[in-house]
Amino acid sequence: REWTMKTSIVFLLCISVFPGFSQGRVVREDETGFAECNVFFPGQVPPEGFTEPFHVKICQQYNKEPRFATLYSTKDKIPLYSAFKFTKPAQSEEENWLVEPQIDDPENDLHEMVREADIGGTVANLGVNQALTSDYVGSGYERGLLNPSLLNEEDFQVATYTLTNAVPLSPALSKSWHRDIGKVVEQALVPHCSKVDHLYLLAGAIPSSVRVKGKVSVPDSLWLAACCDAPQGWSLGLVKEINDENSLADLTVRELEKQLLPGVHLFKGNCGEDKQSQEKRVAVLQAVSQIRSGEQVETSDNQETKDSGWVRRVAGIIATPFIKLLELLIYIFVELVKCVFYFLWLVVKRVVGTVLDGVYSLWNGMVSYLKAITMVLISIPYDVGRVIINIFLGFLQIVQDVVSLTYRILSIPVGFVLHLAAFPYHSICAIPSVLKDMATGIGGTFSLVIDATAAVLHGFYYLAGHIVKRFVPKGSSDD
Repeated sequence: REWTMKTSIVFLLCISVFPGFSQGRVVREDETGFAECNVFFPGQVPPEGFTEPFHVKICQQYNKEPRFATLYSTKDKIPLYSAFKFTKPAQSEEENWLVEPQIDDPENDLHEMVREADIGGTVANLGVNQALTSDYVGSGYERGLLNPSLLNEEDFQVATYTLTNAVPLSPALSKSWHRDIGKVVEQALVPHCSKVDHLYLLAGAIPSSVRVKGKVSVPDSLWLAACCDAPQGWSLGLVKEINDENSLADLTVRELEKQLLPGVHLFKGNCGEDKQSQEKRVAVLQAVSQIRSGEQVETSDNQETKDSGWVRRVAGIIATPFIKLLELLIYIFVELVKCVFYFLWLVVKRVVGTVLDGVYSLWNGMVSYLKAITMVLISIPYDVGRVIINIFLGFLQIVQDVVSLTYRILSIPVGFVLHLAAFPYHSICAIPSVLKDMATGIGGTFSLVIDATAAVLHGFYYLAGHIVKRFVPKGSSDD
């Protein structure tokens, strides 16, 4: 939690210090349309009919300004459409891919889009509802932008590089989509809309059942809808099939809506279909047809191009084999350079690995040697102390033995003298006891004789009385 808090604080500081940090906002269901991004729709009314619960409205912002609007499908993990306006194209492009935190974590405090590489662990369930760069790595698909960065000036370009504006496209299809859309917008749509700020563009994708890594839907087809609601306005739809990179079919907006979800209406009032200028629409379709056939679009201020068009086509036919050969040579040269650098990399890797192994072994030996010396140095004071203690204990044992021997030697004569000195005392003191014992013996003998004589006399008396009673006749009681 402490690490997450620190990351959030650093992120907020980055936002405050660098005002160009890309921002976006997921629009809540209770808000009308796309909030500040409603300006990218005619009459500020977004398309109708996209009502699934997994359709998420995103107002894509940069430098606190709305740049385009996106309707994102969390089920298919791709945008269904991006609404934008044409701005002055920029020459340079810088890819810093962004993600929208609140799509996966609605309770997150990050109310703006952030760089995917800097998001860390600040967003819970990241990638559950939106695609990530890891979903494209190794898949053979590129992150194709619905709102191409090449149609935006520098301040807008950063905001287009968000994964909520990208769909999986093959490299060839992605290249042809951006090329064709760029040409159509710049050469066919913009020149025939009297007010460029009234040209509204919708670039979308139709999801399919094919999914990249089982998550991100590969589009069935790509489409572009344009509406110029200025006086002498017009509308147009274009479709590019996913299996034909050179396809570019034109159709009406109403025909395009039938290929999308039932009940879909892309532009309010069908972009004023009843008041559209057929001449303008025909001119736009003719310009699109020229782009589709690979011709340079003719404009009123490009007469020189018109005059030299056939020369360029002939020169192109003649130069094509040489260009292809040059491309082949460049390809072979690049591959050879790659092989050389790869070989050098292996050699350097092997040499560096050997050197590092030697350094590692030397380091282990030095550590073991220093450890052994340290243990020996530490054991010396311990051993010296133990020897001193043993010597002291031995000395104490010798003293104890000497004292014990001396005590035993001295105890023999001392005991004899004591017993000899006590003999007269014990002898004299025994005389009264002996005399007492003798008197007790004589008295006992005399008493025994008297008792024996009395017993004999009593016996004779008893015998005589028995005989008299036996043999003498009984007389009177007085006798």
